[in-house]
Amino acid sequence: MDLSDKTIVITGASSGLGKGMAEWFSSNGAAIGVLARNAPDIYGDAVVSRSVDVTEFQALTSFAAEVSAALGPIDLWVNNAAVLEPVKPQRDLAADELMSHLEINVAGVLNGTKAYLGQLESDGHTGALVNITSGLAQRGRAGLTAYSSAKAGVDRLTEIVRLEEPDLLRLAIAVSPGVIETGMQENLRSQDSDVLHDVDMFKERKAKGEMNTPERVAEHIARWVFGPDTPDGLVQRVPIAD
Repeated sequence: MDLSDKTIVITGASSGLGKGMAEWFSSNGAAIGVLARNAPDIYGDAVVSRSVDVTEFQALTSFAAEVSAALGPIDLWVNNAAVLEPVKPQRDLAADELMSHLEINVAGVLNGTKAYLGQLESDGHTGALVNITSGLAQRGRAGLTAYSSAKAGVDRLTEIVRLEEPDLLRLAIAVSPGVIETGMQENLRSQDSDVLHDVDMFKERKAKGEMNTPERVAEHIARWVFGPDTPDGLVQRVPIAD
């Protein structure tokens, strides 16, 4: 796809899915703004890479303004930043552990969305919002209370903002990327079955090659956002390649 006239922001882009998507968008001509707690090592004339914590709203607001000034109005914002931990039974989960997790995985999405909406309004521009969700938002698995709860929250945040902001957001969807070979998946496969009851399922998907790639996810997002395949539903699932 030719994305040479597009500006795209991706949070959590220092590794894994976020970095892979950013590199795919950039290789197809997009100008990109990328951020993470450690500035992503992605370089180019049309790249703004910064160390930004998604729990800090003002830092995200400043980043959005910097990207817009340097690269042009932002056409797509992808809230991707997330953590997996803690993985433990609910009876062992402390409230402060849950709150720390939700601050990144839910409040971080809220902060990114608010920063993007403010920049769109300032620029007099309309754009698209993609929030990365998970199949675990629809089906909980033992040991993943925090992550499942957070992703369910991401779905509801996406649903509501698309109702509230039709003048600024021409599209707002939650994208479930499927199982992707990242550090998060390695972490899941390393868990004890007494904690993560479905650990063998994750191992089997790896063994059978039932995995998606960040590039495939990015291509589907680009087609949904910029191509002819604009989806109607809230949650869009990236199919596993044949």
